[in-house]
Amino acid sequence: MPADTPQKTVLVAGATGYIGGRLIPRLLEKGYRVRALARNPAKISSRIWAAHPKLEIVKADLLDLTSLNKACRGCGAVYYLVHSMNPASKDFAHTDREAAGNMVAAAEKAGVQRIIYLSGLGEESKELSHHLRSRMEVARILRSGKVPVTVFRAAMIIGSGSASFEILRYLVERLPVMITPRWVDTPCQPIGIRNVLHYLTACLECEATIGDTFDIGQEEIVTYRQLMTTFAEEAGLIKRFIIPVPVLTPRLSSYWIHLVTPVPSALARPLAEGLRNEVICHDFRIRELLPQDLFDCRKAVRLALERTRGHQIESSWTDAGAIPPAEWATPDDPAWAGGTQFNDSRQILLSAPAEEIWKAVMRIGGETGWYYGNWLWGVRGFIDRIAGGFGLQRGRRCPLDLHPGDALDFWRVSRVEKPLLLQLVAEMKVPGRAVLEFHLVEASTDQTFLQLRARFLPRGVLGILYWYAVCPMHELVFNGMLSGIGKSLQKPILRGPEKIK
Repeated sequence: MPADTPQKTVLVAGATGYIGGRLIPRLLEKGYRVRALARNPAKISSRIWAAHPKLEIVKADLLDLTSLNKACRGCGAVYYLVHSMNPASKDFAHTDREAAGNMVAAAEKAGVQRIIYLSGLGEESKELSHHLRSRMEVARILRSGKVPVTVFRAAMIIGSGSASFEILRYLVERLPVMITPRWVDTPCQPIGIRNVLHYLTACLECEATIGDTFDIGQEEIVTYRQLMTTFAEEAGLIKRFIIPVPVLTPRLSSYWIHLVTPVPSALARPLAEGLRNEVICHDFRIRELLPQDLFDCRKAVRLALERTRGHQIESSWTDAGAIPPAEWATPDDPAWAGGTQFNDSRQILLSAPAEEIWKAVMRIGGETGWYYGNWLWGVRGFIDRIAGGFGLQRGRRCPLDLHPGDALDFWRVSRVEKPLLLQLVAEMKVPGRAVLEFHLVEASTDQTFLQLRARFLPRGVLGILYWYAVCPMHELVFNGMLSGIGKSLQKPILRGPEKIK
């Protein structure tokens, strides 16, 4: 389906995910009209390419057939880049089956010409992991309909921000000596993210790829041990010692990954299970149909490291997931039906314009820290990791700016109104729901109130006890944070910190 054909609108399902967030701008560059499907359109509307005249953002849910029917209407092709392997999904295989079935029905009804699906390598067997088996099942469901499906099967994707690459990076950077399961010597055939994106975009203009399945990967077959060694060399680290043992099960491996890397155990476990399976290419036809320079592992790792160190990560595994609702945090919201809610609001008056203070607020968390008591935040993050949460290791994708949907340590950005409001919704393990807000109120052209508001909706008696347990720390941490922002700007504090009644 060349870009100059009459029906050239393509639908990207999974637009807010790791692959979708990189695929869309490349399709736009090639001249396609793109319809981006998202449950939370705000997560896309803040991207730098969101204002492109050929981009349409639609709110839809793959589990809601009515909204999906509307999203598919008028599209010539659909990219299916969705999987439910996230910490919030209790049975991702069941969810994936339902979503794939809905896509088949909606695509047929809308008269879609083709579906393009990114799946996983691996051969059918009793030993195949639950995650890889689910990917294959989705491919079968998509092919069961009348719309022809192009399936690309890939192993580990090496790219800045991918979950697999982040696991590799953190393990090798933090552990000079690694006790690993025996899967460390399993053969695999990774592929660089740029090579994946080339296949996904170029196949639209190659009719020979319609209705067929292709294995994609670099030319070299390696082991995970070799990958770790290559990463250490490219990162300039001393030699890593890797000791495989037979007693580390996927469950134990996932817990270890959870503690050492930002990836939670719920996501790490299916990935760790898949590492025991040999994932290599057996079909090389795609290299003739869509030729390109395939990066070897060393080059792919080098490029990913350059992007990571230069803070040029286009998309990240942390982008996936819905923005937690926070309507309850506004007491005058019509949907608010009352109930127990706790508030702690404080402010400081700084001799600085709002725009200057806003820049400091936008840098909060991640490598910058929280402007006060970073060791206390570290302790809270460690407790969260032990409890199964994200902790502080997840960090943030960009050190200078924030957008709705961005992950920020154990928070998720809910609202951004430049330069007046930043709202964060907690994704840490707490007995209730928590919101942290930064408000900027101009007192004059060069004097601004910086307000910090914490709101908590407790869940049961445990939630109430939790609030009263942490309240004494607010005086120290919140006041320190407000003062710390002022000190980082080297601006006089005219008043406060003080509580707002």
